[in-house]
Parts: sequence; structure tokens; C-alpha cells
Amino acid sequence: MRSVRAKAALGATAVVAVALVLAGAAVLLVLRAYLSDQAELQAEVTAREVAAQVAREGDTASGTLTIPSTDDRPVQVVDEDGRVVAVSDELEQISGTGTTGVKPQPLPPGGDDGDGDGDQDGQDEQDVDDPERGEVSGKEPRFVKGTATVDGDFAEYVFAVVEATTGAGRTVTVYAGAPLSVEKDAVGSVREAMLIGLPPVLVVVASVTWLVTRRALKPVEGIRAEMAAITASEDLSRRVPEPATGDEVARLAHTTNETLAALEASVERQRRFVADASHELRSPIASLRTQLEVGEAHPELLDVPGAVADTVRLQQLAADLLLLARLDAGEQPGRARLDLSALVREEVSQRTGDRVPAAVDVTDGVEVAGSHGQLVRVLGNLLDNAQRHALASVEVSVRRAGGSAVLSVADDGTGVPDAERERIFERFVRLDDARSRDEGGAGLGLAIARDVARRHGGTLTVGRSAAGGAQFVLRLPAL
Repeated sequence: MRSVRAKAALGATAVVAVALVLAGAAVLLVLRAYLSDQAELQAEVTAREVAAQVAREGDTASGTLTIPSTDDRPVQVVDEDGRVVAVSDELEQISGTGTTGVKPQPLPPGGDDGDGDGDQDGQDEQDVDDPERGEVSGKEPRFVKGTATVDGDFAEYVFAVVEATTGAGRTVTVYAGAPLSVEKDAVGSVREAMLIGLPPVLVVVASVTWLVTRRALKPVEGIRAEMAAITASEDLSRRVPEPATGDEVARLAHTTNETLAALEASVERQRRFVADASHELRSPIASLRTQLEVGEAHPELLDVPGAVADTVRLQQLAADLLLLARLDAGEQPGRARLDLSALVREEVSQRTGDRVPAAVDVTDGVEVAGSHGQLVRVLGNLLDNAQRHALASVEVSVRRAGGSAVLSVADDGTGVPDAERERIFERFVRLDDARSRDEGGAGLGLAIARDVARRHGGTLTVGRSAAGGAQFVLRLPAL
């Protein structure tokens, strides 16, 4: 099952089915408990009514007990010896009450001491006729389940068990039943209705889920189709349709378009990079070839210093291109602990051939984490740029500002126009196009410097120095 719509419909149907089954089971349990409680209540009411009459009326002259009408509910009265002393009308069979007898037996004479002496007869007769002696037990009734046949109808009953004392002082137990047929019929009807209604409900849920999912995924299909077309045509300028729903699918389409835009920009940047690199390499290679060909034909005309300079330029350009390729590939810098102040002092002291000596003003103990080689490369590129533009001074400073280490390289040249302060960090961009390539460089130094700064979690910006020239500021997280 590969369709998302089918999976969603099946999942929703399964969840609803489980929920309905659990809810139905809970309803049936509650209904059964309620009806069972009602049956027990009816049985208890009947049992107490019978017990109250037995206690109130006492023994009859025939030695039996009389019970009131019970509306076809089975009633059985048993004495302490298990003798059935009274039953309801038309009771033919009973079980579950402890005895199955349905034929009442006369009670033995009350108060007989067994010696045949009639001294107590008058008192016994007084006790039989005294209704104040009878009472119903105050204990909570017990409930038992059993069966009974009343007027030919067999059914299951719940029996309430209540004890009572007759006017003659005898203790009897009253079993009064209430039918369980209402409970079973009601529960059965509800269960049958649930079973009949469950399949149509699940069909409706599955259909609605299928339609809703299909409608919701329609924009996704549009995105997929457009992405397939973009892949086939290799036209990265195309964009997927963005629905105006503002939901997750719309955000997916927006993110996809942003990814396409970034990919298009990256491919375009790579194309420009290859074109510019080819152009930059062509000039020194052609110059070097010309000099070697001339030197081969006329050795006395070979410009060795020029050939060496072209070779050095090729070497520097190749190193720059290799570093940019590693940065574009996502190479992460090292995390060694570096003393930025010492690094600046060491690098400046080794630049003995600079046209304008650099003045150094550093604060000791400013440390950062990163790659020693890459940070040296950044400083060297900034100093090379300052040397090309400075008139008489280049200043390098290092200080701590809050949680940042700040490296500044300033010159007193013509500076960078405000409109060009971001453009100069693009690759192969030079603002001094009128100068020769040998003097102006390939336009990669500042681009490399900013990429390295970003890889180290920092920033590289340009502004105006106090002397009116350019001031490049590198900020890195300080340790």
C-alpha cells in the first residue's frame, strides 16, 4: 500500500473502529450495570414489602405465613430450619435461593417448651396476636442470582435476601426476585444496533478521509510534477506552485522554492567561478608560454624574473581556488586554541618586503579557537589589500570587546564607497579595474577572508578608517 491517501483512510478507519468498539463496550457495561442495579432495587423493594407484612401480620391461625401480591415476581419465605413456609402465587420452580421447595409447610407452634404444659398457652396466643413483636432486619440485603418458573414462564432472576421476625418471634428469610430479562433484552438490542451501525460509520469515515486527504495532497502532487519537470529540463529558474492555504503544504512549497533559488544561485556562482577562474588563469599561462617560446628561440631575450612572477601568481591563484573549493565543500576549521595577538605580531614581523610598513597595536592575551593556517591567510589577505591601496600608513590592532576578539586592518588610501562595501566580498570582484592584473590581484582575497570568518563563527566588515581610507574589522568569538 504505497498511496498516502489509502494509508490515511485505513489508519483513520482503524482508529475510529477501535474507538467505537471501546466506546460501545463502555456503554454496554454502564447500561448493564444500571439495569442490574434497577433489578436489584426492584427485588429489594419487593423483599422488604413482603418482610414487612410478614413481620406485621405474623403467623396465621393455620400456622402458615401470608404474603402480599407480588405482580408475578417469585417470592419464597424460608424459616431458620430451611423449611419453606410461604411462596408467591403460581410459583412452580425456583433455584439459587438455597432450597428448591415451592410447597409451603405449616410453622411449628411458637413458644412450645416441649413439656406439654399449657401454662404458657395464653402467653403464646398473646405473642401471636401482638404485632409489635415482629420486625424487619436492618441489615443490607444480599443478592443472589437464580431461576424461577412463574405460571409456566421460565426466566432468570436476581433475588434480594431480607430477614424478618414474625409476631411469634420466629426468624424467617424472604427471597424476592426481579427479572433479568429487561437487562438482557436492552443490552442485546443496543449491541445489535451497534453492530449494524458500525460498518456504515466506518465506510463513511474511510470515504471522507479519502476525499479530504486527496484534496489536501493535491498541491503536493503539483509540487512533485513541477519538480519532475525541473529535473528533466534542468531549468532551475522554474518554481513550484505555492497554494494560498497557509498550511504545511504551502510552507513546504515555499521552502522548496527557497531551496531552488539557493540551488540556482549556487549553480550560477559555480558557473561564474569556472568562467572567471578560466579567464584569470588564461592570462598568466599565456604570458608564461610566450616568454618560454621566446626564450627557446632567442635565449638572450628570456625574461626570467617575469616568468618567475607569472609562476608565483599561478601558484597563488591555484592555492586560492583550492581553498575556496574546500570552503564550498563545507570543510570545518580546526578548533585549536590560538593567541590572536601573538599570531598578528608574528605575521607582520615576517612581511619585510611590504611597500608600507604596518604599525601594530595589540592587547596581549586575546585568544580564539580556530585554524591557525586559515586565520593567517585572512590576515595576509587583509594586509595585501591594505598594501595595494595605502598611501603612507597601515595600522593593525587587536583588542577584546565584550565576548569578541576584534582584529582591525586600516589604511589611509581612497577607501571603499558605501555602495560597494558588500560587493567587494564577492569572488573575482575588483574595484580597481583600470590597473593591471599583476597589481590588482585576482579578486579572491576578500571573498576568502569573509568565508573563513564565517566558518569561524565570526564576521568581516569594512568601513572608513580614521585616516580616511578603508578599515576592515574581523570579529571572532573570544575564549
